[in-house]
Amino acid sequence: MHKFFVETEQINNNKIKIVNEDYNHIANVLRMKNGDSVLITNKKSQETFNCKIEKITANEVICNIINVENKNVEMNVNVDIFQGLPKADKMEYIIQKCVEIGVHKIIPVNMKYCIAKIKDEEKKNIRWNKIAEVAAKQCKRNVIPKIEKSININQLCCELKNYDLVILAYENEENITIKTVLKENKNAKNIAVIVGPEGGLSADEVLMLKDEGAKVVSLGNRILRTETAPIAALSMILYEYEL
Repeated sequence: MHKFFVETEQINNNKIKIVNEDYNHIANVLRMKNGDSVLITNKKSQETFNCKIEKITANEVICNIINVENKNVEMNVNVDIFQGLPKADKMEYIIQKCVEIGVHKIIPVNMKYCIAKIKDEEKKNIRWNKIAEVAAKQCKRNVIPKIEKSININQLCCELKNYDLVILAYENEENITIKTVLKENKNAKNIAVIVGPEGGLSADEVLMLKDEGAKVVSLGNRILRTETAPIAALSMILYEYEL
C-alpha cells in the first residue's frame, strides 16, 4: 500500500485531500483509481489513517478515512546522525538508508578533513529533505526525518549536551566497542552518533568531542567507509534497543 503525508488542514470531515506533487504521483504516475487503498499520515500529529480513494479530480485526490492505523513503526529511541560532510552522492545514500532504518534527524558537519564543500546549501538542503521524504514514504514511516543545515565542529560540541548518549565512531579505537557502550546505556532515549568524512576525524576533533562527553567506539575490526559507518551504527542501535 502506498504512503503519503499531508498537512492538518488537508484533513476534514473524515476526508483527506491530496494535492500538488502527491496528486500527480497518484493520478499520473501510479495511475491509481477510485477504491484503491492508501496510507496517509498527518505530518504534525503523526497519526496514520487507512484510506480509500473516493474521487480523483483535475487537481486533487479525495480519500475517505476508513480507520486509524495503530501500528507503531518508529524506533523507541531518538537517534540523530552527525555526519562529517561527504561527497554529494554519498550523502544522498546515507540519507536514504538511515531514514529506512529509523533515524530521527541527520545533521551534516563541516570537519577538518572534509573533501566536499556545499556550494548552494539552500538548494542542496531542499533536495536532501526531499530524499528523506521519499524514503519515509517507501518504508511507511510516520515521521519524515529532518535533514538540517550544516554546522561546524564547535557548533557540534555545543549540541552534545542535548543527548543522553553520544557515540563517536572512530577507526583508531581498539578497545571499546559500540556493543559495550550500548549495553552500559540501556536507558538512553536520545542518542547522537558522530561519523567522520572520507578523510576521517582529526586527533584534535576526537579530543574536543571526547571532552564534551562523547564515547569513542569501534564499529568492528574492519575500516568502514563514511557512507557505511552511520548505517552500521544505526543498525546496531536498532538491534540493541528494539529487536
